[in-house]
Amino acid sequence: MLKFLPGLLLMQAITVAILLLAPTDLSGWSWLRVLIPIVIVATLMAFWFGALASNMRQTEIQKLRETHAREREQIRVNAERDKHKVTKEAHQKIEQEIKRTTAKANFKVGMAVAGLAAAGGFLLLTQFMILGLLMVSTAGGTLGGYLLRIRQEKNKQNLSMKAPLEAKPSLPRELNPTPKKLPNKNPTV
Repeated sequence: MLKFLPGLLLMQAITVAILLLAPTDLSGWSWLRVLIPIVIVATLMAFWFGALASNMRQTEIQKLRETHAREREQIRVNAERDKHKVTKEAHQKIEQEIKRTTAKANFKVGMAVAGLAAAGGFLLLTQFMILGLLMVSTAGGTLGGYLLRIRQEKNKQNLSMKAPLEAKPSLPRELNPTPKKLPNKNPTV
């Protein structure tokens, strides 16, 4: 609001100067010689004050836009952080459930293999050699296959955690390649 004070003081100074310069005997239409310059000065001051007010309004609008833009960006950043946090927590929960389920399954399979091996050993002791050897070898094969699958899953998980850029792109293979012609080493012509 202090921007308008110099204009008001200038207008009052001009008005006082015009009245002091005016002749002392103003009668009839001679007042117009004083009023017309005062009206012109007042009109110019009104335009000046209008321009000042418009400039102040534009400045305020620009400040509000910048403030809203900062707030909007902050909201977007916070939303992205929250989204990332929720995704990470969900991923961790899934991994925990997978580990828990795998541990339970490993225990059950281990108990089944141990039971099969124990039954095979018992049959070997009771002179059922073929059946006992069959059960022990089946238990060993089952255990070996299960361990192989665990190793493959761990390797697959380790490879998936590496950057995909490290993998070399494979080139497409031709289904029906045309045989390449070899140059003749002994031309007969």
